[in-house]
Amino acid sequence: MGKFRIGLIGLGGMVQAHIRQAAESGQVEFVAVSDVNADALATVGDQLGITADKRYGDFVQLIEDPDVDAVVSVTPNDVHADVVRACLQARKPFMAEKPFTRVFEEAIPLLELYKQHPVPAMIGFSYRYTPAFRYAQELVREGKIGAVRSFSLQYLQGWGAAPYTHPYVWRFNKDITGTGTLGDLGSHMIDMARFLFGEFQELSAQLHTIIPERLDPVTGKMVKIEVDDFASFQARMTGDVMGIFQTTRNAVGSGNQHEVSIYGDNGTIHASTLEPNQLVWIREEDPGQLARTTLEVPKRCEVSQWSDFLAMLEGCSPDGLPGLIDGYRNQEVLDAIVRASYTKTVIRL
Repeated sequence: MGKFRIGLIGLGGMVQAHIRQAAESGQVEFVAVSDVNADALATVGDQLGITADKRYGDFVQLIEDPDVDAVVSVTPNDVHADVVRACLQARKPFMAEKPFTRVFEEAIPLLELYKQHPVPAMIGFSYRYTPAFRYAQELVREGKIGAVRSFSLQYLQGWGAAPYTHPYVWRFNKDITGTGTLGDLGSHMIDMARFLFGEFQELSAQLHTIIPERLDPVTGKMVKIEVDDFASFQARMTGDVMGIFQTTRNAVGSGNQHEVSIYGDNGTIHASTLEPNQLVWIREEDPGQLARTTLEVPKRCEVSQWSDFLAMLEGCSPDGLPGLIDGYRNQEVLDAIVRASYTKTVIRL
């Protein structure tokens, strides 16, 4: 098969990771780019050798371009729904960023449109491709630690903490993001829980803003922060598996710390982005004697997001690929967390 002709939407810093992974596959040709920022359009367009007529200020024109086989979108949250809608209407396969939409109300009509016009779709829950998490799923399925009873999931970053006085950026703008840390990092935790344990049955939650205002470098004024920078929730999953979740950008010393501890009748598994090719297995080998082993993740668990995306474009259905329904369910849980925090009640899904 020849190379897939890909159009890129959203040319900020995150797009470079996609460009690198695509180049490594050897199966991709970038044929069009789109961004509202003319400088970014010029820079990435020159980098990829895109002709002037394939550099679009309007992403709908890129999606409708007959020379584009599939779309990869890396945009802020407020554009997600519009990109997905345009791809579905154009019957164009795509990979889109998480969270699925800015708010759940935007997700509902997209699901209906998808049911009418299903196309191959992938949502960017990239941590499904962390080898340690894939191996953890494999061990849970095999019953390595017996029946799973509970788990804890956390995703911690430190760049927003008070000592760093990080300025106001779009991630703190409710009109763009919908939520703060919850949608940005918490959506990954929700997806990981679904990847490992099944569906959410009920939950309770607390959202909090630790730093109430930040300096806008454009205006020089302090801006009130209306989104969370700390979120915690607890949930009952399929099979009465109980989970505790926390996420924040205010954890000094944490760079990109996403991790899970899984507690079963016969042992514990711990996996983390800090050691992506290892996980820890704890069990009782003799009565009263705990054994703790660091397991190396087997090569079969080293699957890339782009390899699954390309397999999807070839007509395959890779196990664990996060599709449009995963994006929709994720947004449904995000909405339940917001409602649970606001009403101080348990929300059933």
